[in-house]
Amino acid sequence: MQTQTKLPPFKGKPLIEIPKEVPTIGFMEGDFGQAVLEEYKGRISSDYNNAPALNVLSYENGVVKGSNPFAVALVNQIISQDGLRVAKQSDLEKAMRINALQLLGQYEDTGLVLRSEGEPNSYLAKNLTEQIKARNRKSKLPVMIPLTSVELANDSNSPYGLNFKLKEDAEIIYAPILNKDGRFSSEDIDVETGLPLNLGKGNRNLYTRNSGLSWLFLNRNSYLNSRNDFLSYSDVNGRVVVVSAEGASPQNSEKYESERREAKEAYLRKLEELKERIDAELRAKK
Repeated sequence: MQTQTKLPPFKGKPLIEIPKEVPTIGFMEGDFGQAVLEEYKGRISSDYNNAPALNVLSYENGVVKGSNPFAVALVNQIISQDGLRVAKQSDLEKAMRINALQLLGQYEDTGLVLRSEGEPNSYLAKNLTEQIKARNRKSKLPVMIPLTSVELANDSNSPYGLNFKLKEDAEIIYAPILNKDGRFSSEDIDVETGLPLNLGKGNRNLYTRNSGLSWLFLNRNSYLNSRNDFLSYSDVNGRVVVVSAEGASPQNSEKYESERREAKEAYLRKLEELKERIDAELRAKK
């Protein structure tokens, strides 16, 4: 006999693991962007002799604009104290894949590319090569070093007044793909490095060079560029992208904990709504 009684919603427990931390990604915007920029400017003055290569960020229309490898490295030093980091190339590729962030129309710097001790930027290239060889004399070039893996150091002999120091846990990624130009597809990306696995076909371009030190960035057309050599270059189309590091717990951040709880509650509500919809469909078929 078919019952006509409408059953109340079933109050079960999720049968999947709820993430403790939900990784997020975004530009330096609003109050957060202003606070980071204020700290950034203070560090330039107190720690880095007002190096011109760092005086490149500005706050306009609610967002921090400008970017170069030196600036991104310093931002990473600042925000890492709160469990955050700047984006790696793999983060940007994932963000594009799931439409988490609109990246078209601006550029984002993500790494350094070392191909030899020669020009361009031979002084910095030799210094990085020495640091890499000190860790592993068998290391081969070219390598890509995410900007999360370096810190800044004052260096009066450097053309920029600054140099890059590898962190203890630095990622040094052997990347022979960065020795040749070509076309590639977003579907053919190494999820760990954010670099193309193969070149040949696709709607995106990879630009490279054959020596020295340059940097890696995603340009405004979503092309991948590792050719440019002027490391202090920046313009208003640059954006520093921030990521909440997986498993990190930012210090002194009640707002972060509140947002995490809200995200978890919203997730549970969606599960409940899905359960109720399935129950309703099953009842309608009886």
